[in-house]
Amino acid sequence: MNGKFSAVVMGLLTLVYVFLLSNTGFTLLGMSSGVAKAMGALILVFPVFAIWLTIMEFRFGWRLEKLSKEIEAAGTWPELNFEFRPSGRATKESAATVFAEYAKKVAADEGNYLNWFALGLAYDAAGDRRRARAAMRRALKLSRG
Repeated sequence: MNGKFSAVVMGLLTLVYVFLLSNTGFTLLGMSSGVAKAMGALILVFPVFAIWLTIMEFRFGWRLEKLSKEIEAAGTWPELNFEFRPSGRATKESAATVFAEYAKKVAADEGNYLNWFALGLAYDAAGDRRRARAAMRRALKLSRG
């Protein structure tokens, strides 16, 4: 599935969730019971939180896509020598090798956003999404100067 298409679908599903949850919250606020009113007020916090998270995820994705295009246009895309499985995923061994290489580069020059970007790609290939996102956030922060 296309990344942009799935992001739009997830955004729409979040809006449906927000609508349904908000409807329940307002219904509970309209009841006479104090407990129902408290639950309704608390339920309304969840849609606000969902909208905020969705906006933050879209923003992260847009910024990362922009940085990727800038790196590619500048001809400075990192050399990542992965071996791939028939499924198209990098083998754990090759991802570990690339990870070790870029971990050394990051340790040697922590202010280089290209090294952080490559490290994020290596983390992603190794299946460590949490650290991949953290490395990409660092790359984004450093790329702004």
